[in-house]
Amino acid sequence: MPEALELTVTAPVVSFRNPLYDGLQVGLPCPPPSTVGGMLAAAAGGWDRVPDDTRFAMAFHAASSGTDLETYHPLGSPGTPTNATIKDREFLAHVTLTVWLTEDLELWTQAIRRPVWPLRLGRSQDLATAATRLAELTEGAGQQGHAVVPFDVPKAAGTALRLTTVISDDRARFRWDSYRYASSGARTEIDTGLATEHGQAVAMLPPVHPNQLASVA
Repeated sequence: MPEALELTVTAPVVSFRNPLYDGLQVGLPCPPPSTVGGMLAAAAGGWDRVPDDTRFAMAFHAASSGTDLETYHPLGSPGTPTNATIKDREFLAHVTLTVWLTEDLELWTQAIRRPVWPLRLGRSQDLATAATRLAELTEGAGQQGHAVVPFDVPKAAGTALRLTTVISDDRARFRWDSYRYASSGARTEIDTGLATEHGQAVAMLPPVHPNQLASVA
């Protein structure tokens, strides 16, 4: 049976702003793959220590959500004064992110055990903790649950989302892909080719390394 490194990340509060809404603080119900990839790269010590073809599957669950107030500093052209303002910020609380990695298991085991930089899920102040274990995967279908899956997976349920998969090192270029995610969980059985011993579907997502952008430029 295939073996994977199962990474469980927990955090008390996280917030993932949807960049499709300019000037608004609209939150996403789950982290984009690029965000999770950035967290892994931070643990490894930078993208130069991450294999170009790094892929993973993930599931995400938030126990609750809410809205608070945040100071917003709009950007202006050089020499133009801007005024800070207060805006609503959507946040998710008591979250659990599960990541499955099927390649370079020793690299990721060491990176998570002794991360080079602190683990953050989303914003710089949203610190997270992580634990790992080796998991046996089975080949076949599984329950979608809280998995984030590619949009074209047959029978997948949940909200259709446009999420960033890859962001260039200078943050000037992005690659967006379509996904599905059910924040309340979906009992739908989907065939992604892999599942955990508990019947959770494991849907591998596209590679997240910034060099993926260079390869198609």
